[in-house]
Amino acid sequence: MQRLSITKGHAFILVYSVCSKQSLEELKPIWTLIKELKGEDIPNIPVMLVGNKCDETAELREVSEMEGKAQSTTWNISFMETSAKTNHNVTELFQAAITCELLNMEKTRTVSLQLDTKKQKKQKKEKKAKEGSNGAIPENGEGGGTTSNSGGAKEKCVVM
Repeated sequence: MQRLSITKGHAFILVYSVCSKQSLEELKPIWTLIKELKGEDIPNIPVMLVGNKCDETAELREVSEMEGKAQSTTWNISFMETSAKTNHNVTELFQAAITCELLNMEKTRTVSLQLDTKKQKKQKKEKKAKEGSNGAIPENGEGGGTTSNSGGAKEKCVVM
């Protein structure tokens, strides 16, 4: 399941607890797997190392901010500290991840949008109608021509 998630992922947030050096160590094989599965695309994929629980006291901290930054520099990825408890940098984290992903999508994908206004749609329908019918009734009497009804108005013949 982890391999599938990494293969399909477009951005990665690697989170550890600043109160647990072990949690940072456990990210190393995950980062190795991300690099392995993403290969040469890795520079184009937003990845951020995040130290959570930055609101904890210095006595409880096992990973300093400098150690987190050093690890992110080694891996050549972004770094940020957050606190889910106090909501410190949580919104900024996801905004940064989304912004990076959207920028990467823009770089790698060409998107073309054209708006069809009601007037343009009507013109297209009229053009198709003119091309599909030249106003004549086919020899067999059926088809896309026009006929007159008893009131003198023209009505379109449709073949079903």
